[in-house]
Amino acid sequence: MTSLRCALSLSFSLACLTGFTPSLHAAAPAPTDWPRFLGPTGAAIVAESKVPLKWSDTQNLLWKTDMPGPGSSSPIVLGDKIFVTCWTGYGDKQGANNMRQLTRHLLCLSRSDGKILWDAKVPSAAVEDAFQGYITEHGYATHTPVTDGERVYVFFGKTGALAFDLQGKKLWQTSCGTGSGQRRWGSGASPILSGNVLIVNATDESQTLYGLDKATGKVLWKAEGDYGMAYGTPSLLKHNGQEDLVLAIPQELWGMNPETGKLRWYAAHGLTGNVSPSLVPSSSGDQVFVFGGFPSTRSVGVQLGGKTKGDLGTSAILWDSSSSTYVPTPIYKDGHLYVINDQGFALCIDARTGKDVYRERVTMGSRGGGKPFYASPVLIGDKLICVSRRNGAFILAAKPKYELLATNEFTQDQTYFHGTPAVSGDRLILRSNQAVYCVGAK
Repeated sequence: MTSLRCALSLSFSLACLTGFTPSLHAAAPAPTDWPRFLGPTGAAIVAESKVPLKWSDTQNLLWKTDMPGPGSSSPIVLGDKIFVTCWTGYGDKQGANNMRQLTRHLLCLSRSDGKILWDAKVPSAAVEDAFQGYITEHGYATHTPVTDGERVYVFFGKTGALAFDLQGKKLWQTSCGTGSGQRRWGSGASPILSGNVLIVNATDESQTLYGLDKATGKVLWKAEGDYGMAYGTPSLLKHNGQEDLVLAIPQELWGMNPETGKLRWYAAHGLTGNVSPSLVPSSSGDQVFVFGGFPSTRSVGVQLGGKTKGDLGTSAILWDSSSSTYVPTPIYKDGHLYVINDQGFALCIDARTGKDVYRERVTMGSRGGGKPFYASPVLIGDKLICVSRRNGAFILAAKPKYELLATNEFTQDQTYFHGTPAVSGDRLILRSNQAVYCVGAK
């Protein structure tokens, strides 16, 4: 990876359930905004909310809205607006075999009743990877939008990054490459915002990280190199008074300047192959945990410490474990890492040592079909909401002892649930390939 770091350095261009039952004490209302993938801080944690413990097709379902097509992205929420993406025209249904008809959709729904307020359609601007093999597992609307309160930003792979105003008008569109990774699996990393910079992981399309001016779409910087298969959404981590743009690639963890894309520090972690989950920081911000890898998934604890330049060295690696996850991003709470992995296991890992506290198979029910979990868990208070692909949602206690508290399922929806749910006040917003659901106490 040394040559990759050298190439990178030379190629920058400026160009929240205190229980799911009602609280017995008065509490401040839970925030309604969920502006990006994995929530406001990218950690999928809410301190307090009154989202109910049980839901179904008839219980605590406030509304359901059918979608024009499928998608694996997660919903985001801004005030009374929900934004979610899907795709139509190619691979979305039987007989849809003409790739030239592929269209992405950015939908805006009313949070109060689920009504579709507008549908911004984006025709495909380039030849996509064919709808075959692993790309059928997630499709062409995998990247979660992000909003700054004034605009909504999306990344649609080879069609590029786009910005829309809150009425659905397209403001700009910027290509981030039209290439393909070696395996032609498509991409799935979500865009994030750092100040006025929209950061896009287009390593599958062009082996490049982009920093775009969020107002105009102009390329402010790009960091090019051989990233291998780095599918994770980048993270913004604050430690020692600076904010770093952090991305795990095969073999290494990189800390970069989000304003310029320049490499600040790196650490060798040894995870091979594609790295999909987002990074998990400790609550103090001085440690970060990396999950993923292929063909063997592993996890590594990394001490960021006081060093903010160059090689952090081998002493930065706290531990290396074979317990891991391939798609869902874990949760950090009180010195433990809670994992729901794509093999159907719930794990609790001691964040100090990397050793398993428990490892339990989550009961999956009768509906099979591929890996059981893609969505990441969401922590609300001391409970984990874990949405499976085909067998409903599992509610687990977030403590170092396995406890299954409840199971919930929309039995009338036989499609996949790939997106991580959003928490908006006392409501839970879920999406499947068929519909968007709003769960709340009736």
